[in-house]
Amino acid sequence: MATLSDILTTHAGNWTLVPGRSRVSFQNKTLWGLSTVTGRFTEFTGEGTAADEVSGRVVIAAASVHTGIGKRDNHLRSADFFDIETHPDITVQVTGLGAADDGSARLTTVLTIRGVSKTVDLPVTLQVLDDGALQLSGRCEVQRGDFGVSGDLLGMVGPTTVLTGELVFTRG
Repeated sequence: MATLSDILTTHAGNWTLVPGRSRVSFQNKTLWGLSTVTGRFTEFTGEGTAADEVSGRVVIAAASVHTGIGKRDNHLRSADFFDIETHPDITVQVTGLGAADDGSARLTTVLTIRGVSKTVDLPVTLQVLDDGALQLSGRCEVQRGDFGVSGDLLGMVGPTTVLTGELVFTRG
């Protein structure tokens, strides 16, 4: 696994996200905590720069949400949840990278959903793959209500969403 120092020195440059080798997913409790909805987004793009500082951006097409149940996916696209007609994209803007207390890395990001932007501190692991690509893996929890994502019929849907990303970048 590459260290933070490695990323900022040996891996300096511009990086492009490879969607076919990456995954963006989420989990949310429903049915009053008895069940977990798991979903993923199938369309996203991104780029980043590693130099003295780290920056980047990932844009996720909210309409690409996929849970395996078409009716639920359509509801998630509606104004109750992602409101894709008004807010077609979910964005993650990376504004910095630093060391975490345990020696791993932490991205400072601004997550924007439904036009609402919040700073999210995202712990990540960094790995240089055999072909020289860089894989960032991270997981965080957000309160969906903080982003105006309601859609909570009779209190069935839990307030916390777990976001997970395994993103592969190549030089470019």
